Amino acid sequence: MATTEECRAALEKLSDNMQDAEGDVRAAAELDRSVSCHITDLDVTFAGRMADGRIDVRETLEGPPREKADIRLAMTGDDLVALVGGELNFARAWGSGRVRLEAGLRDLFRLRKLL
Repeated sequence: MATTEECRAALEKLSDNMQDAEGDVRAAAELDRSVSCHITDLDVTFAGRMADGRIDVRETLEGPPREKADIRLAMTGDDLVALVGGELNFARAWGSGRVRLEAGLRDLFRLRKLL
């Protein structure tokens, strides 16, 4: 089982990957939205902001998100690490329910290029 530190490191790597992206992926990463990522098996939520092509994690909270972020992710720690490491396909994980992504319709269309 992935630790809180490994999950935070995975989010940092995702943020670095987003910043280095080009074209349509870079455009999707340019959203300015609040973000939460609930790690279900650890019952920890990383909350912050996606802006300027990066994810800035501002808080690590015990339990589920306290506020409804514009973009909300939920998954196990192992799945987060596997997604960022390229070992788990996002579309398959989302389709099977292993990963939950909630956002406004316009954001979902832009995020599909990123994820």
